[in-house]
Amino acid sequence: MTDSNRKLRLHLPARDELDARARMLSDPATMSYNAAWGGTIAFPESAWDDWYAHWVLHHENRRYYRYVVNENDEVVGEIAFHFDSKWGGYMANVLIHSRYRHRGYGKEALELLCTAAKSRGIPVLYDDMAIDNPAYDMFLHAGFVEIARTDQLILLKKEL
Repeated sequence: MTDSNRKLRLHLPARDELDARARMLSDPATMSYNAAWGGTIAFPESAWDDWYAHWVLHHENRRYYRYVVNENDEVVGEIAFHFDSKWGGYMANVLIHSRYRHRGYGKEALELLCTAAKSRGIPVLYDDMAIDNPAYDMFLHAGFVEIARTDQLILLKKEL
């Protein structure tokens, strides 16, 4: 996708803008992909300072986080990656709010995430997802390949 065709832009939120993240994580429809691990995730304002320090202020080039914003300046989702010592690599995360799904935002957000990772010298991204995650095909179309599968989990990999 060329830059002129992009609908989305990335935004590094300020600490006081984390309410959009809190709303996404608490929305059952948005977090339905996470049902195998408990569904919604509590993200109270009392946790924002520590989370922000870890993910944004002191990321140590091992974490990356951005809001995904559409052409109407609406936060439609988030992207992130982080180094996971369990897998020995960088794990991808793309979350699009349920009300904005099926508009191509997930695909474009994943492309933006891969570009951001590659520009930071990360050679490979991984993602682990529940066996029934509907984003599976989107990741395959973006060039990820399945490298492992259990009865609960799929591990995907993309060489950048």
